[in-house]
Amino acid sequence: MNFEITEEQELMIETARKIGEEFGLEYWRKKDAAKEYPGEMWQAICDAGFCGIAIAEEHGGSGLGMIDVAIAVDALCSSGGGSTLSQIFMLNPIFGGISISLYGSDEMKRSLLPRLVSGDASFAMGLTEPDAGTNTLEMRSFATKDGDGWRLNGQKIWITAVPQADKMLVVARTRKLEDVRRKVDGISLFMIDVDRAGLSHQSIEKVGTNTLPSSSVFFDNVRIEPDELIGEVDNGFRQLLDVLNTERIVTTSGLIGTAELAIKLAVDYSSTRKVFGDTPIGSYQSLQFPLAEAKISLECARLMNYKAATLYDQGLPYGSEANMAKWIAGKAAAQATDRAMQTMGGMGYAKEYHVERLWRDARLFRIAPVSEEMVLNFVAQHDLGMPRSY
Repeated sequence: MNFEITEEQELMIETARKIGEEFGLEYWRKKDAAKEYPGEMWQAICDAGFCGIAIAEEHGGSGLGMIDVAIAVDALCSSGGGSTLSQIFMLNPIFGGISISLYGSDEMKRSLLPRLVSGDASFAMGLTEPDAGTNTLEMRSFATKDGDGWRLNGQKIWITAVPQADKMLVVARTRKLEDVRRKVDGISLFMIDVDRAGLSHQSIEKVGTNTLPSSSVFFDNVRIEPDELIGEVDNGFRQLLDVLNTERIVTTSGLIGTAELAIKLAVDYSSTRKVFGDTPIGSYQSLQFPLAEAKISLECARLMNYKAATLYDQGLPYGSEANMAKWIAGKAAAQATDRAMQTMGGMGYAKEYHVERLWRDARLFRIAPVSEEMVLNFVAQHDLGMPRSY
């Protein structure tokens, strides 16, 4: 295996870090406090070509791979944004870019991908439901055939950045559970307008990720046109897995960046902070060891994430690697942010030192986009061959 970063990737990392530092920690502190979407930074990211890294050149992208996406997101997030910034990559290059690039019609690719790359179009995904949660196959949102299209009714919850989105990738049943042989059958994907009759949304108050609103979304007899279908009708679950597993890769990159940033903030603080005499607190092993452990974990997550991304680029199975990487990265970010706060003592609890935002935001990703428990279920069943336990 080749672990060497190419010259082109080094240049990409350097550019990403410059953008990340331009919109640095203070920018994110202010955005978090005001609960404002970081639109200026996202536009700068798009202008630099990062949104289109894995989009085909014919549609305005760079035609590179998921490994390049992972590397870029890592560098951007470690420069100030932390894990919240990686969510915007989930929304646009993944929910929009992957779904359309792999399964969208030619017309959908021509009309939407260039707008995605330039930052002129933003995306969301409607998947999670109040009564289903992780159990996606029990979703109740249903699209009933209506002439050449469908009528959608149902509810989604914890949907990110709906007010900012132009399009929403909606996952819904098109056949009832009792009418299919397997639960994975009868699910379809649609790319619909957010601004559409019958679609409404309501904000959810939450602990962190304040720069990206979360909403409950309601579908009341929403019309779906035939050309808004993504891929094959009734066969959407298999297509959805490519969206969800690449989402894991981007999530992991953001968590790695968060851990890297939190450790740096802690090391910088501890190198000058003195409490007992003239010795900086950074010399204390009780502070060094937890940060060192988090560093070890994040590097392991990074390698596993690179493996997952490389397998994806090669057209090989990558689901296990993507899930494992996300699990390790979630633990690493949790430890790094917690121990960075502990290293700083009371100042770690102060907003001006930034770690508390990283800590709040990263906590989400031990639950989403897939919980740690469900990752362990997946590995036990698919990698160890153990019986399904849920």
